[in-house]
Amino acid sequence: MKHLVQKEPPQSFFSKLRFLGPGFILSASIVGSGELIATTILGAKGGFITFWVILVSCFVKVAIQLEFGKNAIITGKTLMFSFSKLPGPTFKKGNWAIWATFMLTLLKILQLGGMLGGSAIAIGMIFPQIPILIWAPILGIFLSFLIYKNYYSIIEKTAILMVAGFTLLTLASVLAISFTPFAFTFSDVLTGLRFELPPDLVFIAIGAFGITGVASDEIIAYTYWCLEKGYATYTGVNDGSKEWQLRANGWIKIMQLDAVVAMVIYTLVTAAFYLLGASILHGQKEIPEGNELINSLALIYTQSLGSEARLAYLAGAFFVLYSSVFATLAYWSRLFPDIFGQLGWINAESITDRKKWVAILAWLFPCLWVIAYLFIEMPTFMILSGGAVGSILLLIVVFAAINFRSHNKFLKIAYGPVSEIMFWLSVASIASISIYGILKLF
Repeated sequence: MKHLVQKEPPQSFFSKLRFLGPGFILSASIVGSGELIATTILGAKGGFITFWVILVSCFVKVAIQLEFGKNAIITGKTLMFSFSKLPGPTFKKGNWAIWATFMLTLLKILQLGGMLGGSAIAIGMIFPQIPILIWAPILGIFLSFLIYKNYYSIIEKTAILMVAGFTLLTLASVLAISFTPFAFTFSDVLTGLRFELPPDLVFIAIGAFGITGVASDEIIAYTYWCLEKGYATYTGVNDGSKEWQLRANGWIKIMQLDAVVAMVIYTLVTAAFYLLGASILHGQKEIPEGNELINSLALIYTQSLGSEARLAYLAGAFFVLYSSVFATLAYWSRLFPDIFGQLGWINAESITDRKKWVAILAWLFPCLWVIAYLFIEMPTFMILSGGAVGSILLLIVVFAAINFRSHNKFLKIAYGPVSEIMFWLSVASIASISIYGILKLF
């Protein structure tokens, strides 16, 4: 990893673009099984009229992500260090928020096994000569090779390639609809921008709001990518000077640009999957679920446009699923050593210890995910199992964001009335959806 030093933020727009990157990794993580399967199904059930819900969902949640990123830049500390300062009880050296994040994230192993299995199914449809039970371990091993060396630049470049792959292929799939009997018009899309919500679609809209845009994992992960990109190091330690404040403000603005670019990407792809469902599947008596959805859409493309269109859709589906697993492994390999350090299990200040555990976890987690999938072989169920866990973790994220904002407000950095409104709107929407998701369990 390059040695980073304090640096003044670039001023021109094109110079700023050179320092983007964390958002691409975030986009690789956000656009996953939820968008590929659940968003398409919601489009099929709601039709074009609830399209606006998807757009609002992607837009309104980003404020909490920005608050986490800002805190990382201002403090220069890892997230679990910041969590250790949150108010509340401690247990065996660890703050309650650290223990909760640790336990809840472990419960997501089943979900990641389902996502890896879904990736194997997608690529198995492209190369059916190799059994899916062989594809799953192959994909798991390849993940480990990409992550275990702990090079941020490799992670960022791989994420950019994956994001470019699924964005282009997904948009191509939507454009291809124009040449089928399922073609839709711009006026159809406009019907979904009237902010109308028929009573019978309320629960569908709530579901759509809950699964799209940034979630707890992405918000937490974003702090690590901001640190590794160098935003905090470039800003330097807060010495109370006007120069530091100007540097911090400049680098936070670049982080905000990075987050906005990421939001545009994942909103575009999420909207594309919604339009696929609304145009092709809306009105059908029986809407396929889970992996059958991928099969059904691939079959429709084959019948309407030929095998090339089918392959493009399946390749896009693979990139969507696999990029999420890739980004999650990269994130977990940073999160868990951070947790171990704050709990006193390893030396939190030792870079050597951290690197060692990144390498260990880069091999351990894919093994656990593959084993989980091979034993259960129900990817849709496995993926959905993580939904409730995510809802609980989001409440911790909201609590932490409020605390960070309260603590950093006096610095008056990247702060104003618009920021205040967007933050509390984000808090209210995420908290409401999280509570709704938890209540659905009972």
